[in-house]
Amino acid sequence: MLRDIGFESFDGLFAHIPEEVKVRELHIPEGLSEMEALEQVEELAERNRRFRRIFRGAGAYDHYIPAIVKSVTSKEEFVTAYTPYQAEISQGVLQSIFEYQTMICELTGMEASNASVYDGGTAAAEAVAMCRDRKRQTALISGAVDPQVLRVIRTYCHGSGADVVVVPEREGATDVEALKTLLAENSAACLYIQYPNFYGVIEDAELLGSLAHEAGAKFIMGCNPIALALLKTPGECGADIAVGEGQPLGLGLNFGGPYLGFMAASDKMVRKLPGRIVGETVDSEGRRAFVLTLQAREQHIRREKASSNICSNEALCALTAAVYLSAMGERGLKECAQLCLSKAHYLQRQLEGAGFRLKYDRPFFHEFVTVSEKDTGTVLKALEERGILGGLPLGDHKMLWCATEKNSRGDIERVAAIVKEA
Repeated sequence: MLRDIGFESFDGLFAHIPEEVKVRELHIPEGLSEMEALEQVEELAERNRRFRRIFRGAGAYDHYIPAIVKSVTSKEEFVTAYTPYQAEISQGVLQSIFEYQTMICELTGMEASNASVYDGGTAAAEAVAMCRDRKRQTALISGAVDPQVLRVIRTYCHGSGADVVVVPEREGATDVEALKTLLAENSAACLYIQYPNFYGVIEDAELLGSLAHEAGAKFIMGCNPIALALLKTPGECGADIAVGEGQPLGLGLNFGGPYLGFMAASDKMVRKLPGRIVGETVDSEGRRAFVLTLQAREQHIRREKASSNICSNEALCALTAAVYLSAMGERGLKECAQLCLSKAHYLQRQLEGAGFRLKYDRPFFHEFVTVSEKDTGTVLKALEERGILGGLPLGDHKMLWCATEKNSRGDIERVAAIVKEA
């Protein structure tokens, strides 16, 4: 091959690369046998600290995952499947994505969904990009959203030259009066809020959405999918786009991924949805079939002309969410959400008795912020010594706690007792 293209050696092929940037020796150790490699990986894994009881959320949640989920998603046909471009041989994968999209639409009350994106932060940033046009380049972001999501949005907007303006939070929720002022001062492309927000507070989404629409801005809601089983859907709140992190839908914590960004939109916004969308059609014999639709976007046009450069999706994670939702059903998902709600409120009352009072007196779902004169580090250490991961410290003696259906009454009372003792 080298001779055919006019070179005598590999050094000649790479002669145009400056010598000072070439790596001459990689210092790669000798290979290991399977048994030795497994032993080494297990030793590394033992460094991880695993908690049997978790009372922390902040974007990643410890929910029970029915056994059927892993049983289905671990099938070789799904695990090894790649891109479903060849529709004639990819009907199974395409249908699984189509069913996932349908469930996301039912969950959010929106008209269309894509085949997922990388994670919740990416979904939020892509939604902001969907709303920009020549006249409107400013994104208003609630100060009560997850700081990590805000950082992703800032990164995306920096790259595209868009402005990000943070709407202050007041008493744990978006400051409505500050929002009115900012909407009057800016030709905003969109308003993005989190529902429930980072502090667990359930925002008045309908009011915030109506204010955004009155100013000519689009309304984006970042949602907890489990909470949507009880709360009004983004569709009912007037959202133009609904996004969120799909990890609670059957994906384990896994020390941080892979996760799943879900996106759903109104009919008017569907042509701006990034990534892949699977559509239902019929084949030449009139039988039900599935295809990738609305494809002529980021993968098929020049990069600078594209509104998005996402060219992939989280198909296996999306399948996991679809199997989880199928296994839970509407009744099971509502029961899960109700348990999260009731247990979080019981945890809050127990912690109140232990000296950790509620910071924001507002409706919350399964997360809430406490404040105390006690040293949060001491409390967390006492919990960790007993195999419990406590709330997320937010500074100034504040902590963000979370409860899910996995936290028993006994666990909650034990946490309160340890907190009180510490």
